[in-house]
Amino acid sequence: MDRLTQPGTSSIQTSGRDAYSVDEFCRRHGISRAYFYLLQRRGKAPRIMKVGARTLISVEAAADWRRQMETAQAA
Repeated sequence: MDRLTQPGTSSIQTSGRDAYSVDEFCRRHGISRAYFYLLQRRGKAPRIMKVGARTLISVEAAADWRRQMETAQAA
């Protein structure tokens, strides 16, 4: 059983990746880069990590962001 089918794990397929580029994150979540950076300026974007010149978003940070967005919409 892989981590995507174990109880209590995310059902979003990660293609074996541990992190997304900003473009990949935006594509997977159906938002534009401009909207991503707007969210970032407002303090509502997912956590990022810098690796050299690259900006990456971990799979865990993306999942946390989705939960926060769902919670904000429910409130």
